Amino acid sequence: MRKIYYILLSVMSLCVGCEWHLKQQSEYSTYALTVDRYDLLEARYLSSCDYSALQEMNIDYPVQTNILIEDLLAIGKASDPDVNTRLLHFFQDTTLKAIIEEVGRQYANMDDINKELSEAFMRLKALLPSLKIPVVYSQIGALNQSIIVSDGMIGICLDKYLGTDFPIYSDFYSETQIRTMRRSMIVPDCMAFYLLSCFPNPAEDTLQSSMNLHRAKIHWTVNKIVRKKVFSNDGVAAVDKFMKENKNISLDELLTDAEIAK
Repeated sequence: MRKIYYILLSVMSLCVGCEWHLKQQSEYSTYALTVDRYDLLEARYLSSCDYSALQEMNIDYPVQTNILIEDLLAIGKASDPDVNTRLLHFFQDTTLKAIIEEVGRQYANMDDINKELSEAFMRLKALLPSLKIPVVYSQIGALNQSIIVSDGMIGICLDKYLGTDFPIYSDFYSETQIRTMRRSMIVPDCMAFYLLSCFPNPAEDTLQSSMNLHRAKIHWTVNKIVRKKVFSNDGVAAVDKFMKENKNISLDELLTDAEIAK
């Protein structure tokens, strides 16, 4: 069974300083990480019943297709004989058709995302050398998830990042939720949930306080990596204060020791 981490919309923004001496951005002039545009194949098949696109989905991206069908949309097994027809029918909804069109318009180019992801993961790799760089791909879901992490892969559901003024969102989400559904949140969300998959909560208990502390550590780390004020809450502020006072603590120690910053 695949172990999958879903990112649900969260409303957090964080302001922290940076004590680690990370490499300067200019050192990352080559961006090795490129988002696999699985969403383009998906859109071709769903919009025009292009059988060649479906073949590419199944042959070149079998894991991504399984996740889409079985986990993201939950419309059956990828091996079911009629699953392709079910997939087409699922996206005949007028709302989903409008989403496919808008994704194609807004994400015709993702060079900025490739650049930001590459820089973020190179900075993270400098701090955690044993960390594996994941495969990252984009897809179109059904407004149910934002980021999916599974087996060393990150799936970005572009339908959840169409901007605060995308009219369809107001039918399903609160204003607070919609504020996070924008392009600039893609990279921070990817980093947060990939880190969470690599560093699950080390606390032996399941107390809410332990979960909140670990999430604060993850979000504190993400802001340092992306060099933006993205996540913020009292827990993150407490972690920031602790790390400023204990500069000898490594990132690995922070994320693997439940007692640190407690």
